[in-house]
Amino acid sequence: MEPKVKERLLLKAEVFKAMGHPLRLGIIEFLHGREMCVCDIMTHVGTEISNVSKHLSILKKAGLVADRRDGLKIMYRLTMPCALDFARCVEGVVIKRLEEQRAVMVA
Repeated sequence: MEPKVKERLLLKAEVFKAMGHPLRLGIIEFLHGREMCVCDIMTHVGTEISNVSKHLSILKKAGLVADRRDGLKIMYRLTMPCALDFARCVEGVVIKRLEEQRAVMVA
């Protein structure tokens, strides 16, 4: 495999890894179309600020979110909105599989 191809695939894999946690998926969905402070994100996901900060750091490193300082607050926004399209695609497949499994169990 060519080095450029390998590097591209590695970076894509980093994005998928960053998305691979329920809390981080919740943050991505919450940030859709808006900028929010860490305190609002913390309230939404229902966990401690240190935990939210850790997950935001992972999302930022992967290029999914960006931050900016607004006085004492740190504001986050989604920088890769296409990640939501991928998440919706996966959700559609998962729901279909669950429905098929339930139909088999009922039959």
